[in-house]
Amino acid sequence: MYSLTHSLLRLPFLFLLILLLVPFSAYAQSYRNISLGSSLTATGDNTSWPSPSGDFAFGFRHVDNDRFLLAIWFDKIPDRTIVWYANGDNPAPRGSQVELTTKGRLVLKGPRGNELWEAETAKGEIRHGAMLDNGNFVLVEESSTNYLWESFKNPTDTILPTQFLEVNKHNNKLSSRVNDSTYTTGRFRLRLQENGNFAMYAVGFPSLTENEYEAYYNLFLLSGSDPKVNQFVFNESGNIYIISRNGSIVNLKWDNIVPATNVYYRATLDFDGVFTQYSHPKTSDLNSRWTVMRLMPDDICDAMKSRLGSGACGYNSYCILTSNRRPSCECPPGYELVDSNNRFSDCKPNFMLPTCQEEDTKNATDLFELQSLRNADWPTSDYEMMESYNEKDCRSSCLNDCLCAIALFKEGTCWKKKLPLPNGRLNAAVNGIALIKTRKVSGFPKPDLDPILGPTRIRSTLNLVVSVLLGCSVFFNFILLAATFLVYFFMDKKLRKKQHKSTTLRSSLRSFTYLELEEATDGFKQELGRGAFGIVYKGSIEEIGSTEFIAVKKLDKVFGEGEKEFKTEVSAIGQTHHKNLVRLLGFCDEGKQRLLVYEFMSNSSLADHLFGICKPDWNQRVQIAFGISRGLMYLHEECSTQIIHCDIKPQNILLDDNFTARISDFGLAKLLVSNQTRTYTGIRGTRGYVAPEWFRNTPVSAKVDVYSFGVMLLEIICCRKGVEIELGEEEVKAILTDWAYDCFRNGKLQNLVEDEEVMNDMKRFERLVMIAIWCIQEEPSLRPSMKKVTQMLEGVLEVSVPPCPYQINSYIGEYSVPDDAYQYPTTTTSDQ
Repeated sequence: MYSLTHSLLRLPFLFLLILLLVPFSAYAQSYRNISLGSSLTATGDNTSWPSPSGDFAFGFRHVDNDRFLLAIWFDKIPDRTIVWYANGDNPAPRGSQVELTTKGRLVLKGPRGNELWEAETAKGEIRHGAMLDNGNFVLVEESSTNYLWESFKNPTDTILPTQFLEVNKHNNKLSSRVNDSTYTTGRFRLRLQENGNFAMYAVGFPSLTENEYEAYYNLFLLSGSDPKVNQFVFNESGNIYIISRNGSIVNLKWDNIVPATNVYYRATLDFDGVFTQYSHPKTSDLNSRWTVMRLMPDDICDAMKSRLGSGACGYNSYCILTSNRRPSCECPPGYELVDSNNRFSDCKPNFMLPTCQEEDTKNATDLFELQSLRNADWPTSDYEMMESYNEKDCRSSCLNDCLCAIALFKEGTCWKKKLPLPNGRLNAAVNGIALIKTRKVSGFPKPDLDPILGPTRIRSTLNLVVSVLLGCSVFFNFILLAATFLVYFFMDKKLRKKQHKSTTLRSSLRSFTYLELEEATDGFKQELGRGAFGIVYKGSIEEIGSTEFIAVKKLDKVFGEGEKEFKTEVSAIGQTHHKNLVRLLGFCDEGKQRLLVYEFMSNSSLADHLFGICKPDWNQRVQIAFGISRGLMYLHEECSTQIIHCDIKPQNILLDDNFTARISDFGLAKLLVSNQTRTYTGIRGTRGYVAPEWFRNTPVSAKVDVYSFGVMLLEIICCRKGVEIELGEEEVKAILTDWAYDCFRNGKLQNLVEDEEVMNDMKRFERLVMIAIWCIQEEPSLRPSMKKVTQMLEGVLEVSVPPCPYQINSYIGEYSVPDDAYQYPTTTTSDQ
């Protein structure tokens, strides 16, 4: 009786094993033999060995420049997604060859015959190779149907249906990539651990130091009575589960899915540390995309607490969970990305770090200040905790501690943190204030004399170098200068090559069809705003593993100047990349339909906040002004082709998730070639921000943007509109530029503001007003360049007392202008 009962109890497990084995046996019968001596050469993307159905292919994929990746991919879908690859850290050069040799070795060799990679096989002789219909590439034993090597037993970042991972086997882990555009080994692992748990963990980078017992997420619910894991299974129906050592099935922390037909599945440990299961219809339709079915963890930002690695984002960065449960990374105030092309890279201070030398500790309050960032934390970076503190005490303690980079003040407790800062996150659950140490603007050293901006200090370092050179022999000077020239020559050549490469990468834009954008915007349903060239709509597009929100500008002028401006904007913005510019993602040029696709800015425009109910605080406004000036400096002086915006105003300054200022609509401006400084053109801009030279028969230059920035700078620091219009009468009520100069001249700057924070920082406020008055000088030659404006804002250049911005013999009012342009006011101050 016992034997019968015991046998019946074992039936479900036996039935499960039969179900698991059926797919393998079925696939084992369906492949094309690849005979010994066969080879493929890396010359193009069509070099591959396909599976019998054509669903998968094994061969070379072109990844960048003249390098190729030995890989397996889905071959019937448009993006031909790669699911396995060899030697991802060092792709093979063009002309490399993979060969199944006559001695039964699968070897990747370079163009000169040097071995780059080899499949490590079990003992035995190989009869042939095969690419199976389940995505597994195998080497079959001579005397049986056993596999001596298979790609399924050597996974990279992806697992496919009918593939499984086992404890104590070489194939017991997945490794993420560095990012979604390269195949270098990344910062995260998914592993069946030796202790029988199944978890994801971070590794040290770039050393790839592992600590598999410090997981940031366990994929199934653990308890003291849970059995140990033996095998991780991804079955043909798309369900993923675990088989324990006693044969029972343990479900992951997600629900099973309903099996679907005519669908591809894959599960990938993505570069951002999120384990994601995708599905894709088995169709060649160009509009079909991978769809996220489920993912874990739900909050990757909060999950990261490992002592190894930097967390979901880079060191000194902080993670924000987006609406599609993906991480977005930002630098705290005063910090910037080490690699501006990689938002997951580390952040570095953009100022000289404090030291523990006497000059920094003695004058800490003069040199440094603390900026606030609400609800941000780096929980694994604490080195000291102080209780029963108020915010003022916490600030003082961090400011006077040379090791303290950031302090978190929360509910009467002050946690001090030092660099580097891993595992940063921004989350309302933090419920505290991060106090971030930055260099004070007034604490920057002052450079050389400037004829417009006033006296500055002598560069002592340069004097020292000159003195040393003069004191040395002529021969030594000659040798030193020759060596310096050679170093400069090679460094410049290398830098130019690098800049050329990055420019090429940045210039790639996606071409959308009109139907794609119509679907993305739900029939152009949600309007974000209107401008001179058209209406902007909110939309969303499916990217690999996520949904991205976009802003689609539908141009309503597709003839004459409008068409010209469209082509200009696409070609110009495709080559620009700066943290203070809104990025162009793509365009549509289909018949008469012309549209531009931008990244979506969640916090709308600066105007909505500056002139709304909830205004940004004083420090936020100052940082916004700094960001705008850096963006304009990039457009004027750092682009390969100079760009004049021509319509700088708060409505064209958008704010991202962290209130970083991003300039928009600069592609609608007139472009200048590199040897051209001024251009004749029709009046452009918006009432209140247009420079006087627009109304004269004289050429305009980048100084028109400087003027507009000056007007907007006054609006930002005063929280007042540049021109107040009497409601219903369309008459000028007040002009901020006139009033600001009067207040400055009469020593009554306090009349411009009502903000208590500004009243307590009048020295900096006066400095910013002086910079604004320099910018709004009626004579363009008196206005500083945006580079000098930026240097003044950052305290690098002194600001001398500005003259009256208006000329006595003004051209004001002599020319008629369009209704949407600013008619420069005839009302002036008493000085005029």
